Amino acid sequence: MRYYSSRSALAVLFLFPLLWSGWSSVHDQTGGYTLDNYAQMAGFGEGLPRYLGNSLAVSAMAVAATLAVATLGGYAFARFQFPGKNVLFLATLAILMVPYPTILIPLYVLLGYVGLQNSLVGLALVFVMFQLPFAIYMMRNSFESIPREIEESALVDGCGTLRALTHILLPAVRPGLVTVGLFAFLASWNDFFAPLILLSDGSSFPLPVAVVSMTQRTFGAIDYGMLQAGVMVMAVPCLVLFLVLQRHYVRGFMSGALRG
Repeated sequence: MRYYSSRSALAVLFLFPLLWSGWSSVHDQTGGYTLDNYAQMAGFGEGLPRYLGNSLAVSAMAVAATLAVATLGGYAFARFQFPGKNVLFLATLAILMVPYPTILIPLYVLLGYVGLQNSLVGLALVFVMFQLPFAIYMMRNSFESIPREIEESALVDGCGTLRALTHILLPAVRPGLVTVGLFAFLASWNDFFAPLILLSDGSSFPLPVAVVSMTQRTFGAIDYGMLQAGVMVMAVPCLVLFLVLQRHYVRGFMSGALRG
């Protein structure tokens, strides 16, 4: 009984900020019910659909590229032997110790050299770079949790390496893929600092930067009602994705995805 009471208390504690944001987003300063905050947000600047589209495009590109590279990299680290394998893997993990804001300016200059400055594709590539160390680590351990005999049986039956990977191993590591994809989506969907530095065209802003721009008023005043409406718009896709994928997400951690 005490266990369930503790869980209920924790649930209320974590849900309270979201419920408060939802309540504030549909009330004005006098406490009256209104949807004006959402209406004003929808018509701000380039329009809410444009900012949502930018966030979705960046997140989709980041998730797709992260899954592709992390799957191949994790499979290589888990199954193949090559010179410098351990050193390369440790160097990949070492990127996690670098605070990413410290390298945004060099990345901004680099994107200018390759013609991707102030573009959603360039921003997505930056997000992929930040996600790859954790994603490769996760996928390597996911592949290592699968017995080699399963793959060897497929190879003996005539499957090539690529076909064994796509038809045998990928379904087995689906929880790890879901975990990596969900982490990549949440990071790219919610990040504020990187797009603030890397993008200067207002029509390319993703939702977090646009919401901050919407809420700025004269003399630095903040429209908290519109800010809370923006928080709700950003939070809903994350909540829906987590609720839909939570079974695979939990299995990703419990079935060897964090197996050292």
